[in-house]
Formats: sequence, C-alpha cells, structure tokens
Amino acid sequence: MKKTLLSLTVVLTMISCSNNDETLDIKQDQDLLTKKEINSKIKESLQKTGDFKWMSQDAHTIWSAVNHGENILTIGYGTSKNNYAKSEESINIKDELLTLVRSFEPTSAKGETELYVNENINVLDIKVTNKETINVLLKDSRVRYIEPGGYSFLESTAQAKSGSSGCGYGTANLNTSDYRTVSPGARLPWSFDAHNISQAWSYSTGSGVTVAVVDSGLSPEQKWMNQYFNDGYSSGRTVQKYGTFVDSWWAWSNNYDGVNDKCGHGTKMAAVATAPRNNDNLPVGVAYNANLVTYRAVENVVIDDYHEKRGVVEALTALANRSDVKVISMSLGSPFSIGNVSDAVKYAHSKGKMILAAGGTSTSFTTWYGVIFPASMSETVAVTGVKEGQYSKCDVCHTGSQIDFTVQMQRTNGTDNKIPVLSYYDGQTNYVGGSSVATATTAGIAALVWAKNPSWSRKQVLQKMKESADFYPNKHSEFGYGNIDALKAVQ
Repeated sequence: MKKTLLSLTVVLTMISCSNNDETLDIKQDQDLLTKKEINSKIKESLQKTGDFKWMSQDAHTIWSAVNHGENILTIGYGTSKNNYAKSEESINIKDELLTLVRSFEPTSAKGETELYVNENINVLDIKVTNKETINVLLKDSRVRYIEPGGYSFLESTAQAKSGSSGCGYGTANLNTSDYRTVSPGARLPWSFDAHNISQAWSYSTGSGVTVAVVDSGLSPEQKWMNQYFNDGYSSGRTVQKYGTFVDSWWAWSNNYDGVNDKCGHGTKMAAVATAPRNNDNLPVGVAYNANLVTYRAVENVVIDDYHEKRGVVEALTALANRSDVKVISMSLGSPFSIGNVSDAVKYAHSKGKMILAAGGTSTSFTTWYGVIFPASMSETVAVTGVKEGQYSKCDVCHTGSQIDFTVQMQRTNGTDNKIPVLSYYDGQTNYVGGSSVATATTAGIAALVWAKNPSWSRKQVLQKMKESADFYPNKHSEFGYGNIDALKAVQ
C-alpha cells in the first residue's frame, strides 16, 4: 500500500511527538528543517488560528517541506487571488510560469519538470530541485499560492502506527431497538425517525436527483449497492463508479487504482445516503430513489498523500461539469487547508453543486481541534454528529462556528450504538458513526428536498433546509442550525 493508514487522532498527536529516525538526502541546504520542526509549526498554527497555510510560511520552511515531499511543488496561478477557473489568459500565465521555472531548474525538459496540469482549474504540479525557484515564485504576482504538494505529515516517523482512518470491513448484528421494519421489508435506522425521514418519503424519495459520494470507492461485493440497487421500492435509478486515486509511491505515476472500495468507508457513506428500500431486512438509505455516483478519490478519510489531493481535485472538477449531479457528499478532510482542493471545491460550487463536508472526527482527547478542511470553507455545508435527543456532540465529533447542521447519530439508551448501515460485504450490516455518517445523512436529506423541488437552485434548497432545522433563524455557535426535520424540509 501507498502509506500507513492513520486516523485524524494519530495526525494530531503524532505531530507533537519526537522523531529520532529522520534522515535527509540534503542536496543544496544543510539547514533544512526536519519534519518534526515543520509539523511543530503546523500544530502551533492549528492551535492559535484553527488552520495552517503554507503561504504564511517563509521560503525556507516551504523549501524544506518540498524536500521532504519528493520535490513536488503545487502552484496555484491566475490573474488574481480568486482566479481559480481556467481561461485563455490563465493558460498563457501557466506557460509563462513553466518557462520561468525551467530557467531556474537544472533540466529544461518539459516532462522532467511538469508533473500535472489540471484541465479545469489553475493548478500546476512541478518538480523543483532549486531553492531559488521557491523564492522567485513567492514574489511573482501571477502566483496565487505555492504548496509542497508531496509533503505528508503522516509518514516517516517511528511513532506512526496503523490506525483506522475511518476504514473498516467489519459486520455487526443489529440490535432490534436500533431499527424498525418498514415495507416492503427494509430496516429503518433509529436516526431516521429522529429526523422524520420516513415521514418525508410521503413527499419525496430522491427520484431524479443524483448524489455523488467522493470517498474511498464502492465495494464490488455489496450487491445492494450494485446489482440490486433497484430493489424493493427503489426503481428506475442508476449507480456509476469512477476512480481518480493513484495507489503509488511515485508522484509521476498515472496508474489509477480503479473504482472499488479498499477501505470500507466509502461503501457505508454511499449506503447511508442512497441504499435501496429493499425487501431483504437490510438498512435503507435516506434518498432511496436517488441516482448514485461514487468516486474512489482517496485511500482513507484523511486527505494527506499527493495522490489523494490530486484524486479529490479530479473527482470534484469532473462532478462539477456534470449537469445531472446536484449533491456532493465528502465525509473526509484534512486538519488544514489544501490549495488545489480548495480551488476544486470553489469550482464545483460555482457550478451550482451543494457540497456537504464532514466537520471532523477523532477521539475525545483531540476534539479540541475545530472544524476540519474543507468543511471549514464557506463554499461547503459543514455537518457534525450529536447524541440522540440532546445537543451534545458525539464522543468523537468536532464542532465549531463553521458547522451548518447536525445529525443525531449516537444513542443515549446506554448502548452508545451508532447508525445501522449496509456493510462492505454482501447482505451484511454494520454500525457507522461520527461526522462522516452525519454528512452522508444530510446529503440524502438534501436530495429529498431537491427532488421535491427540481427547479430550485442550491441556494433555495439550502435555505429550505435551514428553515427546517431546530435553531433557525438563529445559528448556534457550535451546532449551526441544528438538526433538520426532513418532513418540514419537503413540505
């Protein structure tokens, strides 16, 4: 595998740990910062501001991170700070910047400098071996940002041990108190009743709306998310699967890893949003008549690796250009901002898509961290999880001022059980929790509202969702507009 799987918990704790096993092949600068030193800067910024941006760092810090990340530099360029979409003028700027970079690099061969150019947004990945290239680009007005695209703060430390990162292939027998059976034989999760989702089905089931899930892909084994996607009361809809993730250590590899889920997370998120209203005693999804598009864009839920960043960018820009896609669900993220992903989110938002993003999930001793990226962006709808019947964040959920909605996903009946869902394996069930399942649930509710009002814009759908939530017209400092009443949202 490309990298060790780590949870956000490990991310936030390991950056404060010592690292005694780092060695560097120092080519030009004997004073390169170690990963420990760079990660300390990241953690300090997170604690003080809630975010970290590479452009707030000096050239030496960026250069050090580039050296730790296969010498990959990501350049966001354009005519202004907000010029993220490709245009004839920006294409000329890209060509000019490449010419500039090659004048400072030891090779002038295009293939050895230019790694990747996005077709839709003004983003370029290059290989940099000269520190002066960093200095020059930082001073160039055509450069919106530069970032060490290959830098990963998760790997190359002795303390890093494998974690879940939201992944899991497990199955579980569902407690009978966690669901009730609805016709024609589907299991309705307890949380659906908490949000009046089954009552909303009298008005809308998501028909005609396409929900996209950008995650770890879709399991080929779970037939109810494949061959049996139209089962029971679900009919006339489609499921499409794509892959933009490259599973390789090598940055220049274009060996896409396919569409299949190799983590388990993406399958559960897709099922929560769109699983069929079946007659086989399996959990049903929120929008059980919506179409589904899945993207294997990441290895796990932490966007960290170079190919994960690029995979998310490619998924978002492709979905942005599809007229049928209305809702994009992203139950993944990063503790701090990523320039090219931010550009891709803005691009999809500019095309009228509603992008729902997870507010963050970790263990209780790291929930000091606020809303993660890209849920922290104004262009996304940020969602987190709360406990059943109360406004108390779930044991592993993040909250903050950027949160827009909440979903009840942790029981308070003494079991702490989460939301029943289809598992990775065919015909099997499991439980899933955190801000991830809250996001996928809300994506399903958005599909119900949009299907009821197909001519509406994203703004109108979002406004209806807000009006149907507990705190509207006010916004809670930690929980946004609160829990949505799906019935009110579709009436």
